[in-house]
Amino acid sequence: MSDETKRIGDYEILSELGAGGMGKVYKVRNVISDRIEAMKILLPDLAGRQELAARFLREIKLLASLNHPNIAQLRTAFTNDNQLVMIMEYVEGTSMAIRLSGASISVADALNYIEQVLSALSYAHQQNVIHRDIKPGNMMLTPQGVVKVMDFGIARSSTDLTLTMAGTSLGTINYMSPEQVKGEPTDPRSDLYSVGVCLYEMVTGKKPFEAGSDYSIMTAHVNEAPRPPVELQPGLSSALNEIILMAIAKDPARRFQTAAAFRNALNNVRGLSPTMEMAAPALGASVASAAAAASAPAHVTSASQVATLAAARAGTRTAPVPSTPMPPPVATGHRGLYMTLGALVVLAGLVVAGIYLPKRGKADDQAKKTAPAPAPLEPVVAPPVAETPVPDAAPPEAPVVLAKSGGKIHPHQEGGDGGAAAAAKQLEEIRDEVDHLSARVASVNSGVDRLRQQQETAGYGLRGDMAEHQESMKTNLSRAQDSAERGDTAKARKYADRTTADLEALEKFLGR
Repeated sequence: MSDETKRIGDYEILSELGAGGMGKVYKVRNVISDRIEAMKILLPDLAGRQELAARFLREIKLLASLNHPNIAQLRTAFTNDNQLVMIMEYVEGTSMAIRLSGASISVADALNYIEQVLSALSYAHQQNVIHRDIKPGNMMLTPQGVVKVMDFGIARSSTDLTLTMAGTSLGTINYMSPEQVKGEPTDPRSDLYSVGVCLYEMVTGKKPFEAGSDYSIMTAHVNEAPRPPVELQPGLSSALNEIILMAIAKDPARRFQTAAAFRNALNNVRGLSPTMEMAAPALGASVASAAAAASAPAHVTSASQVATLAAARAGTRTAPVPSTPMPPPVATGHRGLYMTLGALVVLAGLVVAGIYLPKRGKADDQAKKTAPAPAPLEPVVAPPVAETPVPDAAPPEAPVVLAKSGGKIHPHQEGGDGGAAAAAKQLEEIRDEVDHLSARVASVNSGVDRLRQQQETAGYGLRGDMAEHQESMKTNLSRAQDSAERGDTAKARKYADRTTADLEALEKFLGR
């Protein structure tokens, strides 16, 4: 616009607010109403550019259909000398990009701002409108703390599949979803990815991917795992960390599926300090999630939606019961100590979810009275157990050779009574370990079940690989208990190790 042009129609040009490839934006005053507005002039000349003209007309119609307190409102539109002109709500304030300026902001402020953005997107998505260019530069922050989402200039209806050519991408490089980078069809989850990138930047002061070229950044969006935000901001809660990682999962299926689900998760961690979080029994390092091996960060355990989590905190803030994971069992003969510790953990599990520790059968008493190995078809008989407790510092035992017979393990008595005592000690130790595992399984199983219920209420399911770990954990524990009761030390050890692997994956997932 030339210096001489100070007025268009009933609008007086006051100043230029910005410019881009699509046109310029001015601050204007309506000379009739005196109201300050924003005027967007879309490219200088649309003659012969029917595709662009169609896009701008679409933008006008989409914006005219939106009426939400967190979306800058379209007032009216008209043509002027072969130009399309949009008159929009003038938002006085600061761009979120300026607010950030390369530095992080408080978690409380970040959650407040992002919650407002998600509210706007939830509304827009319900109107079948996808923004496709969510970034801090398109968020205006008013002096009253209200966030307005701006510039639906490349928005489209989710039902319109013809507006973007195959193999092309729209958006801003640092905030584009992987599917946008690849020029694939987009849906509301692409906007949620961009919101996740914005939240990452707000709480860490850095973008998930930064490189020297646009190509490198685009490649990173598709192929590279971002550093977990908690590594850049150690004070960040594990729940919020997982929410962000879920939001920026490579696979749309592993992200939050709706803006409402994303908001619910954030609302459930709002105000939770890391200390409070550690006290919550169903602490979930999430939803979906966050993402699985193919798309999730390296620290997140294998596949599927990280079920993030924190939405799982609903209803767990009152009367929290501390979760006390047991340390790995130590191979000693102190059965009494193990039983005491195991009982304490089981009690905690009972308080949380009413789960009781499966009781061992009568095999303990029988094992101490039985004689030599039984016939193959008879029930397994444990090897003789010395009635006198094994001392802490026992002298070296004679070598014991274990032979498999009829699916059971029996010690050859090469060392006489010394070999039998060693085998009995091994059996005693594996039974102690299985007792410990039972207690830990009860507590973790309760947390996972509670998380599953809360996530279903929030609109998303438990991450697939975690559900598999839970079922595998319970199955392997049952087999370990059965093998220990039968005196089958080798199988009890095998299934105990498998139970431990599943258990540790779930404990990490729950943030314990």
